[in-house]
Amino acid sequence: MLISISNLRKIYQMGEVEVRALDGIDLEVEAGEYLAIMGPSGSGKSTLMNLIGCLDTPTSGEYILNDQRVSDLDDTELAAIRNHEIGFVFQTFNLLSRATALSNVELPLIYARISARERHQRAREALEKVGLGDRAKHQPNELSGGQRQRVAVARALVNEPSILLADEPTGNLDSRTSAEMMELFNELNAAGNTMVVVTHEEDIAAHARRVVRLLDGKIVVDERKASAKVPS
Repeated sequence: MLISISNLRKIYQMGEVEVRALDGIDLEVEAGEYLAIMGPSGSGKSTLMNLIGCLDTPTSGEYILNDQRVSDLDDTELAAIRNHEIGFVFQTFNLLSRATALSNVELPLIYARISARERHQRAREALEKVGLGDRAKHQPNELSGGQRQRVAVARALVNEPSILLADEPTGNLDSRTSAEMMELFNELNAAGNTMVVVTHEEDIAAHARRVVRLLDGKIVVDERKASAKVPS
């Protein structure tokens, strides 16, 4: 099992008020799954994403990722897990504006202390995977919104992570570019990548093969589909 979450809780103390952002979550995700996490504002989906992505630690409960009990790790250990196990794709792209596409994709490899030659090769291969092999020397302001998001996906893939974790990945894209991005996600999942997409959009979640819905910090729906939406 790639992800095993048991009785996970995240509680925030807001003055005298106790906010249970997550209230006893149980969730298992196998390698190669394509999962969408949904829920209204305040449901806990962003908190769950932060915990899955090792960006935060739970108040209680257990989180095991790839046989590692990450719920017990300190900040330094969590940073190492993030760099090696998880590829992040954010709504706002988070690219360095004055760096080329190739340099942006190389960043995780620099943190992993990979040699320059290997960095260049792996970054170029990642750009090829997302259809941007001919845009390696372009800076973000020379790329369309969809191309910038593809660079972000290439950066997320370059370390060959266990999970590709996407937070509202089409939030800044038009409908046509969103469809192209989800087609890319389908292709990446078909190639064996484990996909976890956090979204409030039903048409984006329709591409996933499993949808988990949260409400008030609890999972209220965990639906597996025989087939997912195929882009037109």
